[in-house]
Parts: sequence; structure tokens; C-alpha cells
Amino acid sequence: MYNTVAGMIAKSGQMSHPFLQKSQSDKKAVILITSNRGLAGGYNSNVIKLITLDDRFTEENTVVFAVGTKGRDGLSRHGYHVAKDYSDAINEPLYSDATSIGKEVLSQFTRGEIGEIYLAYTIFKNTVVQIPTLTKLLPIDAEDIVSEEEDVSEDPIDKITLMNYEPEPEEALDAIVPKYINSLIYGGLVESYASENGARMQAMDSATNNAEEMISDLSLKYNRARQASITNELIEIIAGASAIS
Repeated sequence: MYNTVAGMIAKSGQMSHPFLQKSQSDKKAVILITSNRGLAGGYNSNVIKLITLDDRFTEENTVVFAVGTKGRDGLSRHGYHVAKDYSDAINEPLYSDATSIGKEVLSQFTRGEIGEIYLAYTIFKNTVVQIPTLTKLLPIDAEDIVSEEEDVSEDPIDKITLMNYEPEPEEALDAIVPKYINSLIYGGLVESYASENGARMQAMDSATNNAEEMISDLSLKYNRARQASITNELIEIIAGASAIS
């Protein structure tokens, strides 16, 4: 969805539309998706670090739309302003939740209250690997996009052929961009939900293995101590019997 819309914009020529123009505001909105519970290894902290370790985001110029109490509380402790809390959405991700979030951030973007919109979430690769990801949603800048599956044999003429719109480009973007935003937010919710469960399963598996190793080590130490105690008792009994005889 991201590459498709950006490719469409890249072939649209010079267009004047609120979704494509940089706002005068230097505020950056971050939709941060984490979990409501802990015990998931570094899942939550890795997403939070995407913001706290990025020089583009400061306490003064960043507005957080939090999905998940762990991310909300983590950024609050770092001094970031949390404008909205949608933590209930991560319990059972629905497209309607993504629509509510998208509607709020788009309304602030069109009013000029925020200049850029970012999505911070975790991509689910498999149960072992989850990838923290930061994606810029608006304004759409096709030059920032590098397709992972670029067709090197593509005709150069196709790259410069302009897009034809029906109806007018502005009307089409008014319909497409909100759906684009909502789809990416919903995808982020679903990916993060899967990643959270994968990370928690790995964390619990590691905790179980560590507990089993600790039990084995403590059992060995206990048996050694018990054997030493029995040996000492036998020595004392034998010594006492030898003294009597």
C-alpha cells in the first residue's frame, strides 16, 4: 500500500494538495504501537527506542498517539506529550480502531497543527524475529521510497509517464489517502499484535529454560550438601564407635 500510493504520487507531476505539501508546523505526530502487558522481552523497549534515539523527535516537537500502555508510559517518562490514548485497540485490533486513529491525525494534519505523521510499530517476520519499524505516512514523498522488488528491466518511459486520474486528482486523493492511512495503521496494529505474541512466547520459553537450568543447578548443589552432611554423620558415628572399643 505504501509503495503503491507513493509510486502513484511520483507519477502525478506537480500537484497542489494538503496531503502532499509540507505544513508550516514543525510538530511531528507519532502513532506508537506497543502492548498493554509486559513479559515480552525487548518488544516494547525496542519500539520506544525508535523515537527516543532519533534526533528528529524531541519532547517539544513530538505529539504521541499511543496504542498500548507500555509505549504510552515509556514516552511519558521521557517527557513526550501523549495527545491521545488508544490502548484498548491493541487487545483486539479492528479496522474501525485504525479509522478512528487515522481520522484524528488527518484532521490535525489538514488543520496545520502537525506537519508530519509517523507510524512506529513492529513487523512480524517469524516467532523468533520481530523488526521495529518507523514509517513516515504524511506528507507523502515518493523519493523516500525504495522498492524492495524493483524491476530493473522496467521500460524507462514507464517511469516518467504521468498518471491519469478520473475524477480529478484532488478528488481522487481525498478518497485514496485516508484509506491509505487507515490501511497502514491497521496493518501496523495486526503486525504488532502478532509480534507481541511471538516475542512473549520467546520470552516465556527463555524464562522456562532458565528456570529449568536453575532448578538443575540448585538440585545438584542440594544433593552435594546432603551427601556431605551424611558423610560427616557417618564419620562421627565411626569415630565414636572406635573410641568406645
